[in-house]
Amino acid sequence: MSAIIKTVDKNSIAEELGIEVNDKILSVNGEKFSDILEFKFLTSDSYIELEVEKNNKEIYIYEIEKEDYENIGIEFENPLIDKPRSCRNKCIFCFIDQLPEGLRKPLYFKDDDTRLSFLDGNYVTLTNMTDEEIDRIIKIRLSPINISVHTTDDELRKLMLSNKNAGGILEKIKKFYDAKLVVNCQIVLVKGVNDKENLDKTMKDLSMFYPYVHSVSVVPVGISDHRENLYKLSPFTKEDAINVISQIEKVQNENLEKYGTRIIYIADEFYIKGEIPFPSYSSYEDFPQIENGVGMMASFLYEVKEELENIKNIKNIKGRKTIVTGELAYPYFKEIADWIKEICPEFQLNVVCGKNHLFGKMITVTGLLSGEDIYESVKNEDIGDALLLSIDTLRAEKDVFLDDWTPEMLSEKLGKKVIFNEITGKDFVEKLFN
Repeated sequence: MSAIIKTVDKNSIAEELGIEVNDKILSVNGEKFSDILEFKFLTSDSYIELEVEKNNKEIYIYEIEKEDYENIGIEFENPLIDKPRSCRNKCIFCFIDQLPEGLRKPLYFKDDDTRLSFLDGNYVTLTNMTDEEIDRIIKIRLSPINISVHTTDDELRKLMLSNKNAGGILEKIKKFYDAKLVVNCQIVLVKGVNDKENLDKTMKDLSMFYPYVHSVSVVPVGISDHRENLYKLSPFTKEDAINVISQIEKVQNENLEKYGTRIIYIADEFYIKGEIPFPSYSSYEDFPQIENGVGMMASFLYEVKEELENIKNIKNIKGRKTIVTGELAYPYFKEIADWIKEICPEFQLNVVCGKNHLFGKMITVTGLLSGEDIYESVKNEDIGDALLLSIDTLRAEKDVFLDDWTPEMLSEKLGKKVIFNEITGKDFVEKLFN
């Protein structure tokens, strides 16, 4: 266990008490804790006592009075405190198995950890959890939990996850439902495997657990060029995408009538592949799965347009910037460039379609472009004042691309400033026009 403090928030309870970076928390209310979940559970009460070892090895007891569940304002060097839990599956569609050789070691680690589901929004299969561990989640009220379901047919789920323990997913979800814990589910759709009639069954099975199954996303399987000796996968065609959308929209409409919400949501990639316009902004409701690529582009376009309309004195702005996007997003950014040209004729947004050489031509999302891919895409372009990139091209720490290129390396090779925008229309427009 490593409960060494990495950061202390300004004006937080911890700062006011004099708790510092590199202090180590030993116990809460006299109880030892094994991971971040137990720590959060133990510190949720309005009165707590922290046993803290300072840098000089002296031990202090801090008495804290606060609101129930109020955060005391610290982060640990190891966010989990414990070691991350690895995946025991061998999914037929696993993207990590499709990575090329030579990337940094952490990229090959397969996590399947409910603590990361709670902290970072990761999706977990629950196949490496005992009934006692699920009961522990219920006891400490861990919510929401993001679950990779894929199918509710036990035998098919065992096949897809290549794990004899992958059955019984509905029974596990029912335990969370009975405990009134919120769950978000994901279906990675694999052509010819869990689609068509099986998809209908899975969607209807999960919808029955509303309202605690809050949302279900259906996303297409990702296929790289590095699938030697792996399960044979086929990409979805335009016709396939149209059929998938029609099938899911039927269930959405049934859920709207029965529950007052769609519950099931369709990944943007299906609309783009099927050349079908995105649904209205309001049809995504509270955008419960936007981080999973569901409604991300529809939301982004809506926000960009709204932000452009709100900016005053924009018509006199001059300049030129270049952005690199994946093939999926490229036509939408070209549309944004046209909007900008119309209202700001002296400013040019140069949109470049980045080709993915690291993973292959079937990987078309912006977030999987490497630093070298980006460089090769724009090295002969008139970049203008700066290169603007989506922040999701960097790892979580925001310091390096997938291939270990850094933003500084890219900037130096191009001789241009590199700017990163958050995936919101507001931040994109602000970074575009400084």
